[in-house]
Amino acid sequence: MKLVANSHFSKAPTLEQVNANPYAQLEVQTAQEGQVVLVLGNVDGTREVWYGNPHVAVFTEHGRVVQTVGFNHDLDGLHAPADDPFVRGLQMLAVPTDYIRTEDWAPGYRYGVIVNARLVPAGRTQITILGVPHTVLRVDEELSAPAAGYRATNHYWVDPGNGFVWKSEQHVSPELTLTLTVLRPYRGSQP
Repeated sequence: MKLVANSHFSKAPTLEQVNANPYAQLEVQTAQEGQVVLVLGNVDGTREVWYGNPHVAVFTEHGRVVQTVGFNHDLDGLHAPADDPFVRGLQMLAVPTDYIRTEDWAPGYRYGVIVNARLVPAGRTQITILGVPHTVLRVDEELSAPAAGYRATNHYWVDPGNGFVWKSEQHVSPELTLTLTVLRPYRGSQP
């Protein structure tokens, strides 16, 4: 599958194009499949479901991808521990924090893969999204699944005040890395 830009955007989206669409929007890029702009289609508690063409969906919770649909390789599920550091907020991390989660990868029916994760605060930095600068905290997440021979490092760029994840690079399976950039955040019932 080759991802293509949303029909509204022939190239990387501009601020004007994003503002012309009333929906929350998320840009997703992969090295292998290209880019697509997704719109928020559903919110169920803390789970957000982002949809786009060609028939792809990305499910996120607290800025972390927990499921994908429609890619050549998918994350069928991510099962976090009860004391999930993402629920507390990545902006709260003062020291490296370890936790264990399980992941389900497809194809290949690789279910219940135990993944050791270590979140490491990496300091303040600045990113620019659609020409707008954001001062953020970078948090690195070192992953290892020894039984699967898998190692990777994720990166999250987080608002230091409220923990909102503006941008991330996430290895959602051994074969799929997504770079997510929130172009227009979901504001709930706020004006």
